[in-house]
Amino acid sequence: MYTKEFEIRWSDIDANRHLANSAYINFMSHTRMAFLMENGFGQQQMAKHSIGPVVFYEHMYYFKEVFAGKPVRVTLQLKGISDDGMYFEFVHNFYDYKGRNFASCEMMGAWIDLKERKLIALPEELYKNLSSLDHTDDFKIITKEDTRKFGKKPKDLD
Repeated sequence: MYTKEFEIRWSDIDANRHLANSAYINFMSHTRMAFLMENGFGQQQMAKHSIGPVVFYEHMYYFKEVFAGKPVRVTLQLKGISDDGMYFEFVHNFYDYKGRNFASCEMMGAWIDLKERKLIALPEELYKNLSSLDHTDDFKIITKEDTRKFGKKPKDLD
C-alpha cells in the first residue's frame, strides 16, 4: 500500500483547532501525485502524452478529530480502473501516529487530453504503471456508467 507521512502545519488547522478539511484535500493530492511521479507520470511523461488528471468527486468520511503535534499518514489504493485506463477510482485512508484510522475518502477521476480538452485513454505503459498500485478488496473494472452512479447533473441558474 502506498503511504505518505505528513506533519500538520499551523496553516493546516482551522478555527476549531483541528485539521481543516482543505488540508485533507491537499494531503490526498500530494499523496496521489507522489505515487504518480514515482511511477512514470512525471511532468515530462505527461507533457509528452499531453495528458493530465482531473477529479470528478472526492467523498470524505471523517471519523475522529486530529490535531497538530504528531505526524499523520495518508494511504493510497486503487479501487477501480476502466479497461482503457481513462477512468480511475482511488481510496485514501488517514491514520494518526498510533495507526488509528481517523478519515477516509473515495475519489474518482479521469485523464484529459490537454490539447483537445476531452477525456482520453491512458497509453499502455502508463496504464500498467497505474494498475500496479495496491488494489482495494472491492476493486473493480470501471465503466462510463460508474462515473455517473450518483446521478448528479449541472443545473444552471435561470
